[in-house]
Amino acid sequence: MKLERLLAITMLLLNRKRITAKELSERFEVSLRTIYRDLETINMAGIPVVSYAGMAGGYELTERYGIERQYLSLDELQSIMTALRGIRTAMDETHVAGLLDKVGALLNHTEQHYAQQRSRELIIDINPWHQNDPAEPSRLPLIRQAVREQRIVAFSYTDGQGQLSERKVELYSVVLKGYVWYAYGYCRMREDFRTFRLTRIMDLRLEDDRFEWREEAAERANNLQLRTPRLIFEPIAVSFRFSPAVRPRVFDYYKPEQITVCEDGYMLVNAELPNDPMLYRSLLSFGSDVEVLAPAELAERLRDEAMRMVALYNK
Repeated sequence: MKLERLLAITMLLLNRKRITAKELSERFEVSLRTIYRDLETINMAGIPVVSYAGMAGGYELTERYGIERQYLSLDELQSIMTALRGIRTAMDETHVAGLLDKVGALLNHTEQHYAQQRSRELIIDINPWHQNDPAEPSRLPLIRQAVREQRIVAFSYTDGQGQLSERKVELYSVVLKGYVWYAYGYCRMREDFRTFRLTRIMDLRLEDDRFEWREEAAERANNLQLRTPRLIFEPIAVSFRFSPAVRPRVFDYYKPEQITVCEDGYMLVNAELPNDPMLYRSLLSFGSDVEVLAPAELAERLRDEAMRMVALYNK
């Protein structure tokens, strides 16, 4: 346990500018006296730990000290390469390919052969099966430039309710959630922090004006919710009957414990789901392969919507 704690403390010191003995004591659930002994042991092992006194005091490693390649196992390097390949599928940037080459150069010929064999075990591709929006890649470099240079951007934006507006935004980061890119920043029109889906951004322009970093930006980013603000809908008890033709989709949409497969292949789904528009859209996408058994109000609403669709095409 002591050896594991010493290694963990060393990794923390490598990844953080400065940390106090009290923080280390609380993290590893040992006394301050034990932490002081651990830090002395690490120093005696040749790892240069420096202590600083005062209110902003603590412990850190000397500026030029870094981890060597031999501290990384082959499996750990393989994990890094797998992650980098996954990033490259969504970001067509030359420096990612260059970084892959550098990590690969840390391996000898035998290890490279082993890594090549292992690379087929896990493949990460965060792009959807369907074709990406062709305009999205052209937006991403410009948005990243705005983040780096703290430049204000202007664009037309369509929100989740279909409302079009002109925005000026101080961008702080770009986020990939699932396979959807978002820009996060302070919207001067809304006077608050917002997320913007890249596919809804049009006429993107980089302004000459720059902005000062807002102190609350980092804290807000840590609690970032990547979804359009929407009303909270009360859940309702539902019961559906699906035909065997849509069995794969049923198991994609619902949890196994919510599904009962009948002898004739039909599936009964009993669950509690939010009574929001997404529920109706989802059921309509199944067409005649789903029957709503309960509640009656939901079945009536779907029937009315189907009749409106029929009337539209009977004109």
